[in-house]
Amino acid sequence: MHHPGCRPSTRTRKDLPSVSRGRQPKAMADLTPAQRALVLLRMAHLLEVETGFRSGDPDAVAPGEPRPAYDPESTTLTQRRLAKARELRAAAEQDPEQAAVLGLKRVGYRTLIRWDIGRRRFGAIGCADDRWLREATGRKISPAVREALFAVRAETLHRSKLSARDRERLIHQYVRETFGPDEPVPSYETLRIVWREWFGSTGARQRYQRSAARVQEVVTGRHVVVHRPGQVVALDTTVLPVKVREVVFGEAVSVHLTLALDVYSHSIVAFRLTLVSDTSVDVAMVLRDVMMPLPMRPDWGKEMEWAYPGVPATLVADFAGHQVAGLPFFAPETVTTDHGSVYKNHHLIEVQRVIGANIRPARVLRPTDKQAVERAFGAIQSLLFRILPGYQGVDSADRGVDPEGDACLTVAQMEHLIATWVVGVWQNRRFGSYAPSWDPAGDHSPNSLFAASMVQGGFALQIPPPELYYQLLPSHRVMIHGKRGVKIKNLWYDGDALDAYRGVLSARGGVARNKYVFHRDPRDPCFVFFQDPRTHDWHTLRWTGLPPEGEVPAFSDARVREVLREVRSRGLAPKSDAELLPLLLELIGAKIPVEQWPTRLTRAQRVEHARETAQWAAAAADRPASATTVPAPGDEEPLHEGGADNVVALRWPERARQGQGAVDDERRRRREHAVGERPAPPPALGRRLRESSLLVLPDEEDGDQAEADR
Repeated sequence: MHHPGCRPSTRTRKDLPSVSRGRQPKAMADLTPAQRALVLLRMAHLLEVETGFRSGDPDAVAPGEPRPAYDPESTTLTQRRLAKARELRAAAEQDPEQAAVLGLKRVGYRTLIRWDIGRRRFGAIGCADDRWLREATGRKISPAVREALFAVRAETLHRSKLSARDRERLIHQYVRETFGPDEPVPSYETLRIVWREWFGSTGARQRYQRSAARVQEVVTGRHVVVHRPGQVVALDTTVLPVKVREVVFGEAVSVHLTLALDVYSHSIVAFRLTLVSDTSVDVAMVLRDVMMPLPMRPDWGKEMEWAYPGVPATLVADFAGHQVAGLPFFAPETVTTDHGSVYKNHHLIEVQRVIGANIRPARVLRPTDKQAVERAFGAIQSLLFRILPGYQGVDSADRGVDPEGDACLTVAQMEHLIATWVVGVWQNRRFGSYAPSWDPAGDHSPNSLFAASMVQGGFALQIPPPELYYQLLPSHRVMIHGKRGVKIKNLWYDGDALDAYRGVLSARGGVARNKYVFHRDPRDPCFVFFQDPRTHDWHTLRWTGLPPEGEVPAFSDARVREVLREVRSRGLAPKSDAELLPLLLELIGAKIPVEQWPTRLTRAQRVEHARETAQWAAAAADRPASATTVPAPGDEEPLHEGGADNVVALRWPERARQGQGAVDDERRRRREHAVGERPAPPPALGRRLRESSLLVLPDEEDGDQAEADR
């Protein structure tokens, strides 16, 4: 009896009423409104017996109180109880129906004593009848019917949706064929209620019923308590409800907004706008943005700078190399996503290994796993997007007359507007229902919660190096050709960094035996990146099809595949990538005159060109400043500088002139390479005939000169 695990049985405890033994104690909230009114009436009778006043308070005296039979100054408690029993019995005789409704028909002396003892021990609930709160034993289901219920449950999950009547017939069939016709089966109503209690409502669609049943098989009953920034970051993508204009043609297009939200502080730690649906590279760059401090914009004031206590802004600026805005950054521990295909690929598995995070999809039919970022989308829409021109509304019925015509912001302007709003408004916005558990009634914002967490647990000032960009790109394992370089995605890349490894096998083993690893950004196929195995320095390799004079217009992997399909359809077999350049430029549309381009291309083609330009600009902004400063052979100027400050998106006329100039330069280069010196111009068409024909009369001047010669 002295064992630490030994506890008194709740079924034999004397300090609990009989109705509460083995269960949680009863309370007034368990009663119906009519039952609560009756309990208060009994309390009034007991208080009048004890004090002479129905309220129990001498300061709250009703007219005529205390009555002579209940005056404590002249009567005893036993006399008052006997008087109350006679009064209630007389009232029951005068109005039996009312007494039966109030439950006062058979109240006697001992009943008043029992009520008073219960009131003193348990309060007002002690006056309640135990029969009102008797144990809910449920419905008696035999083992045979129970087995039939679970068998029919498994069958209905496999079949199409069935009604309750259909399930009842299947239960009868199972019991009859398995246990015989003499086995009793409950009624339809009992089976319906038991099915709802055991398996829940059947109003959902059949596919969701099956997915919910699969979740129940592996459910653990545990949940994660988020108590620090970076512990869980929710990631999701949605279509921006505001039409924006792309910078090439100026067309009104829809963009995708990818949002990363810290679940603890509800800080928007990173976001991206993409003209195309996000890819694994975009997700990797968003996670990289979560880990890096946000640079200050030129038009931001002092109120937007880093101001969190404990870590001075000058210290963060020294580590980052630039002025830092007031937005949290950290290395995420767990990233929660949805079940989109962009989050289920080998590239994201490699990304989570590089950054040291766990990328986990949300559980099926568990909205609580990612509800924070979903509500953030709705909050941003109501606070910002709805008041912008070009807002499309929630559906077609609420849409304006011409949202495309109302759009006036470009993609870059929209990105700058959202960044300014996040740092200046969202991070300082007061919480409504997201206050922390340790101060639920306090005033908090994302910035104040992050500052409080820094005081409680400190802050790890870890800024990833620029080389993280290369490590987050998709990798390709290929052999190095002795003369041509490396072939990745049907394009050849070469550079001086490969000279030491031409014809040399890699020391790698396993599946990638004797191969080297190269990283490539699908948004800009002009370059691949190679890490020297000896020095571990990163080098940029150019596509061999790039002309030495300038750049080609931006293109993507889809454009490369289109080029190769066109090459195969024409029966061509080029020997080098340089021969693919004219065809590439022709497909891009560079040979069409500038003034005819907008009329010759459809809207879908114009949007496609704009997307390629936007992807190229995003890749150049993510790339470190020294990544593509490799001069072309014979040039001293870099091809183009990386970094966000050097990215200039070309409008359509500039893109046209660039493409046309690239074609002319490439043709000139190929002519000069084929002919060493400039050939003499051919003679006029009539010169040979005039010299050899006898019928041609000499000119007058020519005749005088011939006579003089003779």
